[in-house]
Amino acid sequence: MASPLAGRASAGPHGIPMAPEDILKTYFGHDAFRGPQEEVIRHVMAGGHALVIMPTGMGKSLCYQIPALLPSDADGDRADITLVLSPLIALMKDQVDALQARGIDAAFINSSLRKQERQSRYDAVAAGRFRLLYVTPERFRKSEFLDVISARNVRLLAVDEAHCISEWGHDFRPDYTRLAQLRKILGSPTTVALTATATPDVQQDIIRQLGLTSDEVRMFHEGIRRPNLELLVEDVWDQEEKERWILETVDRWLTGSSEGSGIVYFTLIRTLEEFSERLAARKVDHVCYHGDLERRRRRQIQEDFMSGDCRLVLATNAFGMGVDKEDIRFVIHADLPGSLESYYQEIGRAGRDGRPAECLLLYDQRDLNTQMEFIRWSNPDADFYERVYSHLQNDQEQIRAFGIEWLRERLCHRQRHDRRVETALAMLQRYGVIEDENDLSAVQVQAPLPPALRDESAREAKLLRDRKKLYALVQYVQTEGSRVDFLHRYFGVSE
Repeated sequence: MASPLAGRASAGPHGIPMAPEDILKTYFGHDAFRGPQEEVIRHVMAGGHALVIMPTGMGKSLCYQIPALLPSDADGDRADITLVLSPLIALMKDQVDALQARGIDAAFINSSLRKQERQSRYDAVAAGRFRLLYVTPERFRKSEFLDVISARNVRLLAVDEAHCISEWGHDFRPDYTRLAQLRKILGSPTTVALTATATPDVQQDIIRQLGLTSDEVRMFHEGIRRPNLELLVEDVWDQEEKERWILETVDRWLTGSSEGSGIVYFTLIRTLEEFSERLAARKVDHVCYHGDLERRRRRQIQEDFMSGDCRLVLATNAFGMGVDKEDIRFVIHADLPGSLESYYQEIGRAGRDGRPAECLLLYDQRDLNTQMEFIRWSNPDADFYERVYSHLQNDQEQIRAFGIEWLRERLCHRQRHDRRVETALAMLQRYGVIEDENDLSAVQVQAPLPPALRDESAREAKLLRDRKKLYALVQYVQTEGSRVDFLHRYFGVSE
């Protein structure tokens, strides 16, 4: 049976069929595809499954957006739709707004919507609206969503940030492990999984979690083939040296030029604020972005950065997702990142216009201690999960009254900087045990403690993997050969 996508072309304003390259020009304003985009699109149009590993900013989303705009033979209640699974609620609105601005009928459904708004979109989906619909994988827990999506023919399933499928990945989401089951619910549609970062182990796990085999999935792997990016590492011994390198880089790229912008990444908010004071004393104009800022303020900073009103931002890794800005001339890591995966994601934001850009990592060996603490905090053992769960079951009155601080006092011996409780609550929310990790005022236990969180051997294996990732980053810093070659080897890119 031929794929519903095969050989199709979208109709233009006067009913004239359009090929993928016409859609690219008409809706997205580009004259030519980049890298393997066209090859991926034609493979998907022919009904082939694909795993796309492509650097940040190289246009992965077009690989499913263009097929979504192809016409359909379906009509009525079974009208075709492309379903996009993404874990990033914060980005969905930006992505959908951009599509709607191009005249594309797209929408998202997630927990940021009020109940009435969600119901309105459910009704629209059931009525046959939307060519693209963005949801989180957790949306499949909702019976009302399953009812409305079953009224549609999902012609293409796009799994964005596909590394979240894998427990080996750096941002594991438990609901992604249900994708094989979810694909069956949707009628086993053509599937494309997309990510910027996936080691060979993660690549194979993604395919397995989709319920597919390597023979059924074609791999498109671009690696870092961006010669305009200069990858630099400098050993530093103190904060003064870090400040000097930051100032020199800012001066080289931004001073005297009205174009371009830069990002300086920090691990800790308190370090970011210290360097903000240092730069302010030097009269260096900048803004600060981190997760403790109020949401509206974060949004304003990002908009000012995108518009060019703010050209330099000091940020934690909370900044960057959805920042599709072409003229970022440098990305500095003032502290050691936690893994090569996160480093790779963040440097991918530089030089998207194809012009020269600098990626500078400032390596202070003492930063390893901070990252080792972060790894410990992000890997509570099975006993810790059991204790958190017990408190949630038996001490709801106290937790509702006094919140996370009450839990921390009992579980972390009042160690103010210990973040294991936050990690545990986040994982329990991801597994559907509690509704909202950030609001414990009405906390209710909705499910048993998952076996994966009670398995001490699994917890130890995860801790070991995270430590190995950090060690790989140290090897990258210390390599005397080509750093691009090192990254290609780590991510399994064949030369």
